[in-house]
Amino acid sequence: MRARAKRHALPLLGATLIALTLAALSLHVPGADNVGSISLVNEFVAVLFVSAIVYLFAARLVLRQASSHSVLLIIAVAVAMRIPPLLAPPFLSSDMYRYVWDGRVQTTGINPYRYVPADTALQSLRDDAIFPHINRAATARTIYPPMAQIVFQAVGRISQSVLAMKLAMVGFEALACFAMLRLLALAGLPLQRVLIYAWNPLAVWAFAGNGHVDAIAIGLLGLALLLRATRRDTWTGAVLGAAILLKFLPAAVAPAFWRRQAAWRTPLIALGVIVALYLCYASVGWHVLGFLPGYFGDEDLTQGTGIWLLAGIGYLTPPTPAVARAYAVVAALLLGALAAWAAFRPGPRDGGAADIRRLCGDTALLAAAVTVVISPHYPWYFVWVGLPCIIRPRWSIIWLSVAPVLLYIDPWHERFLWPSLVYLPAAALGLREWWLDSPRNARIEEAADVGHHPA
Repeated sequence: MRARAKRHALPLLGATLIALTLAALSLHVPGADNVGSISLVNEFVAVLFVSAIVYLFAARLVLRQASSHSVLLIIAVAVAMRIPPLLAPPFLSSDMYRYVWDGRVQTTGINPYRYVPADTALQSLRDDAIFPHINRAATARTIYPPMAQIVFQAVGRISQSVLAMKLAMVGFEALACFAMLRLLALAGLPLQRVLIYAWNPLAVWAFAGNGHVDAIAIGLLGLALLLRATRRDTWTGAVLGAAILLKFLPAAVAPAFWRRQAAWRTPLIALGVIVALYLCYASVGWHVLGFLPGYFGDEDLTQGTGIWLLAGIGYLTPPTPAVARAYAVVAALLLGALAAWAAFRPGPRDGGAADIRRLCGDTALLAAAVTVVISPHYPWYFVWVGLPCIIRPRWSIIWLSVAPVLLYIDPWHERFLWPSLVYLPAAALGLREWWLDSPRNARIEEAADVGHHPA
């Protein structure tokens, strides 16, 4: 009976996740910009959080024992979870419409950084399906970096539709999963671990549901990890540079890719790609930065009130620019120290399972650290931290990659108490991992992982 229950546990959890995806989608009122009402939004997030708990049980199952189920089951469930949100209109964010618009502008030969969407120079491009839904259409040039614009243009030359852009984002998710499956095989780990990303309900709603550009960065990050593990340093630098010029945050994980044998090749190639991509759009001068300079003020980052820890300090003392600057300095020093530790500490850097585990472990730590430091209130910013956990799982980071489904609501209209439901459990899990992560335990875990074989 117990053996039979174990055999059926994973399919049952997968079926539950599919059912919860359909239940969440059923709450959306057709035509509504958001779910439909405040009460429906709350119900929607409650369903997503239940999905997150089910997902965590599934991740625990594949990590605690080598599953007898085919990896095809995991891929089938991942696809089934994505199809319904993929076919539905985006209703948790309007960012997708800006992507389609930027692609459309470029297909006419216009630099997307030159005009705000409402400029009369672009009046002939307006329609009823895309233009009315663009956020900040009259006040902000596009904020998306050159690599994102290249993807928008490529998709726009095929189809200028929301569905086409969503399919592109899911395609980059598929690229990430393919790369991680190859890494699992190279590291001698069970292929079923790809579930740690593929079944994440936040990824489903962020990318299949709302097509956020972060999916491109995740796909490029997975490819960069694979290239680095196989010591293709030039291509690693090129792909990593493209990922940085997609979302900027991947710059924080670059130190994990350092390899003594390649010296400065990878970072120099990455820098060259960044410069080359910016030059593609340099005809507008400094406007190539788009809305980026104004973003920090819009997100309450200059005063620090948009940052979780500083918002908490704000309950004790009024927030000031000086406190925000002090936070920035301390955070930069800590992140710099973590980056130097990841890049230069002794250890395996010549390939093999141990090197892959270290590469992905360091990447996950650096990604989680920079994400917590900036503490974004957009849920989709967190998904990427979970990708390297496929190889080097840490429950604190896996939690951080899915729990932000809670951030789709802001019941108290502040940036500390409600987000603490995400950050405090992650901190507690992180402290427990640090306490248990002795050299002896690390050797035992590594030996156990190497002993597994992919299905």
